Amino acid sequence: MRSRTRLAPSLMILAACAVAIAAPALAADAPAVPRVKVVALDPGDASYLLLLGGPPETASMRSGLVTLAPGKAIGRHDTETYEEMLVPLAGEGELRLAGQAPIRIHPGMITYAPAHTEHDVVNT
Repeated sequence: MRSRTRLAPSLMILAACAVAIAAPALAADAPAVPRVKVVALDPGDASYLLLLGGPPETASMRSGLVTLAPGKAIGRHDTETYEEMLVPLAGEGELRLAGQAPIRIHPGMITYAPAHTEHDVVNT
């Protein structure tokens, strides 16, 4: 009898960030205000799908759909002046914060990182 190895599923995360400090006032000749937008959450074979691109498309929010293959990571980075919210949609992983124990993430939860938070996400 052949043994089957079970591969972990991809980890799919909705990542959204917004400026943590007040955005500057728009000039009188600024582009039109943001409009309603609907985006299908279908990344195809892409590991990243841009959902909201930030101003002028939104007031300050940016978001994307990240798909990590088993064992892959986003890569350690800093939120800089942005706040970041992660919403796991499928799979399981770890949120790794500098100086802290890893936090298990899975669908049905969200994580929030304030501005200037160094972190990484790994599909476990």
